[in-house]
Amino acid sequence: MKHISSILFLLFFSTFGYCQPRTDAFLVNLFARNKTDVFQNVIRFPERYRVQIIYTQIDRNKTNEPSFRHYFFNVDSTNYFNPASTVKLPLALLSLEKLNRLNNPAVTKFTAMQFDSAYSRQTKEGHDSTAETGYPSIAQFIRKAFLVSDNDAYSRMYEFVGQSEINRSLHAKGYLDTRITHRFVRMTPDENRHTNPVRFLDLAGKTIYTQPAAYNTDPFDFRRIAKLGNGYYAKDSLIHEPFDFTERNKMPLETFQQILQSVMFPMSVPATQRFRLTPDDYHFLYQYLSQYPGETNYPKYDAEQYYDSYVKFFFMDSLHHQMPDGIRVFNKVGWAYGFLTDASYVADFKNNVEFMLSATIYVNNDGILNDDKYEYDTIGHPFLYQLGQTIYLYELQRKRQHTPNLNGFQIQYEKRQNDSRPVVKNVDN
Repeated sequence: MKHISSILFLLFFSTFGYCQPRTDAFLVNLFARNKTDVFQNVIRFPERYRVQIIYTQIDRNKTNEPSFRHYFFNVDSTNYFNPASTVKLPLALLSLEKLNRLNNPAVTKFTAMQFDSAYSRQTKEGHDSTAETGYPSIAQFIRKAFLVSDNDAYSRMYEFVGQSEINRSLHAKGYLDTRITHRFVRMTPDENRHTNPVRFLDLAGKTIYTQPAAYNTDPFDFRRIAKLGNGYYAKDSLIHEPFDFTERNKMPLETFQQILQSVMFPMSVPATQRFRLTPDDYHFLYQYLSQYPGETNYPKYDAEQYYDSYVKFFFMDSLHHQMPDGIRVFNKVGWAYGFLTDASYVADFKNNVEFMLSATIYVNNDGILNDDKYEYDTIGHPFLYQLGQTIYLYELQRKRQHTPNLNGFQIQYEKRQNDSRPVVKNVDN
């Protein structure tokens, strides 16, 4: 059973990646039930909004083993969208995998670390005031990347893993149409090929492991051109030509969904496509993929600015920022250049409902990039919320032969301490 599922999984993702846009009639009919104007306006013009959707039904057998059925709407891996912060998920996984590969009991995700500089525009980082220890660590970077989508956390994980290892590892796992080429700070392609020296410290501040600066000599395949828009701003000047994403990060939606599935359901994917993680790693990931910023003590985020549904696009109601009772969403989102993207595993512990949903949408009516005039609030977020509710309401009434046991995803979340530390606001994300 598991062997057959793995073969089908491989066939699905290897053959689908190079097809024409795929749309299943089931989703067309389901989406017709939602009469909301903003939802229908997008669904009627999928090419204009570059919308892609993957909905995954999960069914359990009598031993609680899951099986997956994927439905698609306008999905095409050759139709570029900017992945933005969604790439923080694979970077977190690769960071944990690298730590495990070091096989040094003294160097874990909680071990203090420091970054030096060894090349143009590289910056040092020796302390982290948001961490309980006062030092950066892979665990702290993952918390920050997942809870509020912190950009510095991503860039530091990029520097720890290294550009070459990032791409080689993802390609070796079968994510061939994916590339990670840059930090989230302004650097040249050459500067992004160079990554910082890193060292890990024990509790006394003594260096216990060092990693030298690295340089990626591997070439990238930039033959597929990706240009969007009618113009873009460079500093204060409007350039009247499309914005070129050809050498930017790339991660197709089906790859994003697959990576999340490999985390939430590792036994459902072939062993070659799993990340080398420990049981404690999985528990840690589940906690911070689903925990709210206002529940977290380190970092102590401003719960008003970073409300419960802040990075839960499918449940981000513009009127109410609280999540429904009994629901936790294990997900990663990204937003930049008019693109909004989310891949989620939704667990409703109250109603014993689970499903996966991934989507991306592009909202840039004037066709100008870098002008900060995107329709996130008027089209993007309302559409994704309506999409999430359409699928969730369907799942509430969908018949299942076996009720899922979701205990493996129930987490003992933190409770915010009542202390005098200032809250963290205005994160660069």
